[in-house]
Amino acid sequence: MLNTSLVVFLQLGAIAILALYVAANLGANDVANSMGTSVGSKALTLRQAIIVAGILEFAGAVLFGQGVSETLATGVVNEEMFAAKPQVFLIGMVSVLAACGLWLQIATSLGLPVSSSHAVVGAIAGFSWVAAGIHAVDWPTIGRISLTWVATPFASGALAALFYSGVKHWILDRPDPLFQLREWIPWLSAALLSVFGIIVLPSVVDVALVQTGAIDFARDRFGWNLPIHDIAIAIGSIAAIGLSLNSWKKLEKEEGRGKKEEGRRKKEEGRGKKEEGRGKREEGRGKREEGRGKKEEGSLTTDFVTDFTGVTDRKNKQEEIFSPSPPLPLRHSSIEQQMARFQVLSACFVAFAHGSNDVGNAVAPLAAIVYIQRTGSFPLEDFNVPLWILVLGGAGIVIGLAIWGQKVIATVGENIIKLEPSGGFCAELATATTVLLASRLGLPVSTSHALVGAVVGVGLIKGWKSVHWKTLQSIGSAWVVTIPIAAGLGASIFSIAQWILVK
Repeated sequence: MLNTSLVVFLQLGAIAILALYVAANLGANDVANSMGTSVGSKALTLRQAIIVAGILEFAGAVLFGQGVSETLATGVVNEEMFAAKPQVFLIGMVSVLAACGLWLQIATSLGLPVSSSHAVVGAIAGFSWVAAGIHAVDWPTIGRISLTWVATPFASGALAALFYSGVKHWILDRPDPLFQLREWIPWLSAALLSVFGIIVLPSVVDVALVQTGAIDFARDRFGWNLPIHDIAIAIGSIAAIGLSLNSWKKLEKEEGRGKKEEGRRKKEEGRGKKEEGRGKREEGRGKREEGRGKKEEGSLTTDFVTDFTGVTDRKNKQEEIFSPSPPLPLRHSSIEQQMARFQVLSACFVAFAHGSNDVGNAVAPLAAIVYIQRTGSFPLEDFNVPLWILVLGGAGIVIGLAIWGQKVIATVGENIIKLEPSGGFCAELATATTVLLASRLGLPVSTSHALVGAVVGVGLIKGWKSVHWKTLQSIGSAWVVTIPIAAGLGASIFSIAQWILVK
């Protein structure tokens, strides 16, 4: 009995390590997309992006990763085909982990931004087809999930285009953009925090207050009957007010700094004008010398002309050095600095959204395997993902991000379009909105799809020529080949594993 338990424990440990490996590759390939725009627009440094993403990815995975994990674990196969043979399904889930880890590792090493959701669903469909035939795959569910992959970039792109059009029309293109930004700060704060508050805060309040018994304690001790949604709205409102007040304070400091910079520039301009007048006097002196030289003998004329040329060159160099530089767009610089702060918050939401949605790609097969080993039956509708599995997935994402994600993060922000913080803020806000809504509905969408669609949406508003279409072609090709490659790998690994075990 002890030996049997030890074998089961070692098997489970090996499979958990395999799931950790998949999550690490997911962190290297997918999480970089969620933070790349912030690094590309200089809103965050590389180190800051890794720290912020690591914390929020882990929190999102642990708190909200269960719904998507359940969908991926059992929602894409026909349960009736595997209900009588759970051990076959267990081998299939191990094959899915191996196939996804292998393909994500290959794609990451080649610099291909692929979708882990594609890989998992493709691998599950591949092994199911081989194990129990074509009817073992729940094709309606596959179609519904595939529809979200197609709709995600369009929905996210439309939202980003809408957001950026509003920012561009009401703030950036106005005669006094700083005044407009001051007026719009409360609305931007409300829009940013409502995405997080309306979709996520009720669940956060449920975990922090309801499950801990704090709501019941307040009702029993003080007679307070506090609805969860009212608490979430109150928290979001307080956060929006605080963000607005802090943004106004920061903007006032930047305006004061800008006025000092403008005064210094005016002094430089005055100094440049003085140097220009001195240069003109030297030019006049040179002309007088030239006239005097014409009266001298021919041999001396050449010397005087040469001397005059030297004086003129010196004058030109002085004009070049001391002439006032063109005034910098101080107002737009202050606006982009403020937008960079909003983008940092939006990047946090994108990282949290990615952790809540994509952790299922790594841990859903492991959760199904643990359930089968514990109960000896196929996972049913009441299937729950243990907390330790979500923690394992979140930890794997953070490890992969820290080890392999730096290079991808540094390049993703500039691969599709050159972004300023204003455009990056709109792209990340649209991405967070799209992915968080999908996560609440239990739909495994791709953060890569959402982000790429959002960035393209911003680029189309700025001008279609600003979009690097060749980069989009390579990304689209990677999306297309992921499903068949993952399906082929899943089917092949399952066939080999089954042959070894049967033999």
